[in-house]
Amino acid sequence: MKYKKMLSMNLQAYIILCITTAIWGGNSVAGKMAVGHVSPMTLTTSRWVIACLVLLVFAAPQVKRDMPAIAKNWLLLLGYGTVGFTAFNAFLYSALQYTSAINAVIEQAGIPMVIFLMNFALFRTAVSWAQIAGFTLTLFGVGLTASHGNPATLLSLQLNQGDALMMAAVLVYAGYTVALRWKPAIHWKSLIAVSAFGALLSSLPLLVWEIGQGNFIFPDTEGWMIVAYAGLLPSLVSQILYVRGVELIGPNRAGLFINTIPIFGMLLSILLIGETLETFHMIAMALVLVGIAVAERGRPKPAEAQAA
Repeated sequence: MKYKKMLSMNLQAYIILCITTAIWGGNSVAGKMAVGHVSPMTLTTSRWVIACLVLLVFAAPQVKRDMPAIAKNWLLLLGYGTVGFTAFNAFLYSALQYTSAINAVIEQAGIPMVIFLMNFALFRTAVSWAQIAGFTLTLFGVGLTASHGNPATLLSLQLNQGDALMMAAVLVYAGYTVALRWKPAIHWKSLIAVSAFGALLSSLPLLVWEIGQGNFIFPDTEGWMIVAYAGLLPSLVSQILYVRGVELIGPNRAGLFINTIPIFGMLLSILLIGETLETFHMIAMALVLVGIAVAERGRPKPAEAQAA
């Protein structure tokens, strides 16, 4: 009976987490579909307007209960929204004006490697040779994608503008993730709600800048559908599902599913927007996934990390 219950919980968690990462992978595809239908900063701002309106109802009790801690850490919490939510999505949606959704999702797979490097540089986090080897493979995969199969362009620094913007998005989100070590002890709903509010506030100057540059595109029907998707699914539903997945099988096992985001993103790019899968994409994806697998299996055990 206990074994059957465990199997049921595992299956439920796998389904939930696959839906979660498919939604996150779909965010890049939505950004590509938005080109010509809604401008990048308009999409970014509108997304957080929707998320904040929903969170006013959904997270209000937790925010009220956590208000003393929020008041003490308001600048940090708003900063999470500014960096992890607004800056990342602004770079992502801008990048997709110039590069493919397939490129964008593969390049996002470099985020774990950058997090690892930042943690090592700033906090001397324990590292194993397997991790170094794994992240080196990931780096080659991301580099191959960013150079569109021609690594010589990296040496000459002739990156496609969209891929350069994606590199900035990767750096920004890695920095946000590393900074989460300082988050206060508040409910996850409160964390998302205040961060989303910070994202909304920080996106407004970008919207004003976009209008001033003459690049503003008011959403058409398809644009509003994309805004609704971005505001409800990646911003809210996926966060709720991910928390449930972590509750079922724990953070370490749940975290591995994040590595499937490029796979879902690639499949959705081919199915929904007809992007072409090139040979270098497949090689890069193999390098990224093998690299992450090697790094995960070879990570220092807790005792080793403590000793280091």
